[in-house]
Parts: sequence; structure tokens; C-alpha cells
Amino acid sequence: MKLQVAIDLLTTEDALELAEKVAEYVDIIELGTPLVKSEGLSVITAIKDAHPDKIVFADLKTMDAGELEADIAFKAGADLVTVLGTADDSTIAGAVKAAKAHNKGVVVDLISVQDKATRAKEVRALGAKFVEMHAGLDEQAKPGYDLNGLLRAGEESRVPFSVAGGVNITTIGAVQRAGAEVAVVGGGIYAADDPALAAKELRAAIA
Repeated sequence: MKLQVAIDLLTTEDALELAEKVAEYVDIIELGTPLVKSEGLSVITAIKDAHPDKIVFADLKTMDAGELEADIAFKAGADLVTVLGTADDSTIAGAVKAAKAHNKGVVVDLISVQDKATRAKEVRALGAKFVEMHAGLDEQAKPGYDLNGLLRAGEESRVPFSVAGGVNITTIGAVQRAGAEVAVVGGGIYAADDPALAAKELRAAIA
């Protein structure tokens, strides 16, 4: 299972600083949606230039103009981009077309999709590299939120999937047992007192 750090900071400088601390322990460096909106495509290029050996994941959460938005992110250095699972099939197919042209990949984010397992199968057939079983920060803040719902959806989907939404050192074992290809950790790394140590411990838990 790969480890993905989700960098939900707001400046390129802070993103580069965090990436430098944790790069040796992670496989994928995700530039969160707020970061890309704050800094623009240049942050993708900056991270890829600093860490050319890492998979750079641009969390665009595209909802329309799939081919166009994916194309500009790939040109900026992204290896993976996200399209929302609630988008029209044509939007996902357009992003996949751009990915094929650049030899890159599209991840379909299933945030707010009710039947995640069914939609996962559909978008995989459209060419998604994998799907992301994702609960956003607002959903996680609701009383009674439980990561297990995402894990069950991943298991039921029977397609390659990642999990994002409260993954940390106490839950990463369950994520791996569910069969996830990628564990996405945001606050569990970037909000830690020692992000490098947190990433190292997560890597050791996977190993």
C-alpha cells in the first residue's frame, strides 16, 4: 500500500517545506484543493521540480471541462489529477483522454457520492486509474462520522481504491486490511508536532 500525504496548506513555501520533511517516507505528494486555488498551477511545478521521483497528485476536484483542466495540470507537472465522481461521465472521459495523451492518470474522487461502490465500478470502466473513497473535512466534523463506511465501500467496489477521511496512525492498519492501494493522510502528518516522525511511523505501520 502506498502512502500519500495531502498537503492542505496555503502557500508554496509551506508546501515545499513540508514535502522536504516527509518525502522520504511517502510515495505520493498531494497538493490539496485549497493550496492549488491559493497558489495556482505554479505550486504543482514547484513540487514536481523539487521531488521529481515522487508521484505528484493535483487535487483539482474537476466538475466540468475535464479534458482541459486535466491537460493544464499535466502540463504543469502533475502525475495524477482528480475529477469528482458526481461529474458527468463525459467530463471523466475527457480527463482520461488528456491523461492518456500525457501518459498520466485520473483519480475519481467519490466525495458526496451516496453509492460509492457502484459509482466506483462505473468510473473505473471509464478509465479511472483508481477511485478515492473520500469523506471531506466538513463531513468528518459531523457527529458520528465513521471511517468504516469508506472501508466497506472500498471492499465492495472491487476496484483499485484509496481512502481519505480520517486516516491516521490508529486507523491505517484497518485501511490496509480493507485492501486499499493508497492511504491518504492529511492532518495526521501536516498538523503533527513532528511531521517527519508522523510520516515515518505511518510508513513503518504499513511495512
